[in-house]
Amino acid sequence: MEVNGIMNSLQERSNPAEPLANGPGTLGSAISRAAGFFGFWLVLTGADAGDLAAGALAAVAATWASLRLMPAQQWNLRPIKLAGFVLHFLRQTIAAGIDVAWRALDPRLPLRPGFVVYQSHLPPGTKRDAFCAIMSLMPGTLPCGSAEGDGLLIHCLDVTQPVAEQLAAEETLCMQTLGGAQRNG
Repeated sequence: MEVNGIMNSLQERSNPAEPLANGPGTLGSAISRAAGFFGFWLVLTGADAGDLAAGALAAVAATWASLRLMPAQQWNLRPIKLAGFVLHFLRQTIAAGIDVAWRALDPRLPLRPGFVVYQSHLPPGTKRDAFCAIMSLMPGTLPCGSAEGDGLLIHCLDVTQPVAEQLAAEETLCMQTLGGAQRNG
């Protein structure tokens, strides 16, 4: 029994989707977040020298809160795949935007709005949230919440279209780009 508990603990720690407690990823995440928050402060204040101390303090506080609310996770971002994904995303967005506009302006085209449940292969967490954020930017689909099990409730303009299959392909491409591992199932 004791060996099983130790093995389960080791497996949980080796899972890349799990938060990194105090590993090297946490320091890098803290530095990048602090730089981002401080940069945001500089933009808000016009980089006024009198506000630098308050900005540094605000950046430290925001970084601490950020790491508590969204712990650092292992991401294996692939820059070349990211460039390809951005091009794919732009192409899909333009095509879907044209389709949505065409359906809205031509009454003969089918418009059957409704909800579809998509069974995501990603566990709840940051990477799944990133996928939902990307999905929400594409015309014609909008994640509306969770469904039974690991499902996502998706609003779409035409429930007769293969929405779940399209989302599965997008999820796979997105996670290949972000370096996320999908669950089997």
